[in-house]
Order: sequence, then structure tokens, then C-alpha cells
Amino acid sequence: MELCNLCPRRCNAPRTTETGEGFCRMGTLPLVSRAAPHYWEEPCISGTKGSGTVFFSGCSLGCVFCQNEPISHRRNGVMLTPKQLASLFERVEALGVHNINLVSPTHFAPAILEALAIRKPAIPVVWNTSGYETVEVVHAAKGLVDIWLPDIKYASEKTAAQLAGAPDYFERTKEAVLAMCEQTGAPVYDGEGILRSGVVVRHLILPLRTNESIAILDWVAQALPKGTPVSLMRQYTPMNGVALPGLDRRLTAREYAKVRDHMLMLALPGYLQQKEAADSAYTPAFMDEESLCLLAGL
Repeated sequence: MELCNLCPRRCNAPRTTETGEGFCRMGTLPLVSRAAPHYWEEPCISGTKGSGTVFFSGCSLGCVFCQNEPISHRRNGVMLTPKQLASLFERVEALGVHNINLVSPTHFAPAILEALAIRKPAIPVVWNTSGYETVEVVHAAKGLVDIWLPDIKYASEKTAAQLAGAPDYFERTKEAVLAMCEQTGAPVYDGEGILRSGVVVRHLILPLRTNESIAILDWVAQALPKGTPVSLMRQYTPMNGVALPGLDRRLTAREYAKVRDHMLMLALPGYLQQKEAADSAYTPAFMDEESLCLLAGL
């Protein structure tokens, strides 16, 4: 049994291989709910061959509107040892994808890093995170993770507390993202524009909260190395019956334009998501046939 302090919540809660009493409610062995090529990440991640996503169940942040709620808030998936996880990464890599994309890995960090140490994939490894990380985890991943793909979700303590129960979200995320940038240096792309190493910052604009989006973009422009790409997302879709102000509807064109124009004014490089992405159809299927085939026999 271990006492867990992996994420900024510092639960100090006991975890066995299969059970946990902390916020994420997970044991120490990873639960994998999907392993398959994914074509809807940023162009420098998905490219033409897709990103080799491995989705983990559970989450250390737990936003109330999460579009991956079937796995982020529940125990769905196949439990794997580090050795089995290393084999899964090898199978995903064999699909010809551009990278191995670890989605919501934080609460399983020791086992995942052990798997990467058993066999480091020949393609880049992406740490796809809510941004709510400790600097210690970022440092532990040095040499094993090539690309950091953090969200920066909230700027105010009130919003972070209301939507994720994490009033310290922005402060802890800023520390972690700065450590990520220091670790990787400037973004490095191959001849086809596919990212080989670096940091891409994601931000999902939320209805009625555009001022927070602007504050986040201002911080990125002021604090992060020049050239750090930003992915500005407009895909918010009402999920899970959330009835909080604004979260029961999609983003308006005016709200999106306000934040987009600010990003352009700051001359931040990156990506602007299309309106069509605000559709539940873009939520991936978990434990689908392709994933089950890859997980079979592990």
C-alpha cells in the first residue's frame, strides 16, 4: 500500500494496486479504456497518420462538464501492469501513428513511467494532461516524455473551485507548465510539420467566462517562451446534466470571437478550432472493438 501525493491535491491517501481512497479513487495499476489512432488532435499531433492515444480511466481534476465522463469519473477499463502497458505502447506504435498519446495519465504516473523505461517508443511520447500537475511529476518524466500537451482551464480560484474543486488550479498549473517548457525547450518539428518535442498549451473557452480565457492568454504571452503554440478550443458541449450558469449551452459566436481576437492581437502562434468540433460525436468511443483487439492477450 502506498500513500499518494502525485497530484497537487496531495491527498496522502492509501492506494493498493487495485483500490484507492484519494480523490481519483484509483489504484496504482493503470486502467486503460481506449487504445487507438485518433485524428482530431492538433494538426502537429495527429498529422495524417493519427495520434496513438491511450486513454486512462479516472482523473485527478474531475471537471463537472467533462466530455470523457464515462471514464474520467468511473472505473472503466482493463487493468495493466507496467510490463503489459509497455507491450500495449509497442502495439499502438506498430499501427504507424505519429506518437504515443497518454490521455489523463497523472494519477498513474509511476506505473506509466516504469512502462516507458522498460521500452521507450521510437516515436514521441505525449503527456496529455489537465495541467493540474506537480513539478515533481514533470521532473520525473524527463527523458521519457517528449511532448507536453497541458490544458490551462481556469484562471480564477472561484471558477476552479466551483467546476473542479481545485481552487489552487491556476497557480499549480502555471508552475507545472513553466517546468514543462524548461524541460523541452523550443518546439521541434519534423519536415512534415509534426511535433517531435515541445509544449502545446490548450485552452477550452467556457460560456460566460471569456475574461478568464483572456487572462490565461495574457499569462501565456508574458510567461512562456516565444513560439509556444496555443490551441484555442471552442468545442464546449453541455454534458452530464450540468446546470451551472452558461454551462447548459454552447459557446456563442460573440464569445468565441472575443477570445480569438485577443489571441490574434497577442500574436500567439497555434490553432483555432472550428465550430463543428462542438459536437458530442467527437467524443471517442471507449472500450470499442479496435481497443479491445489491442488489449486482448495482455
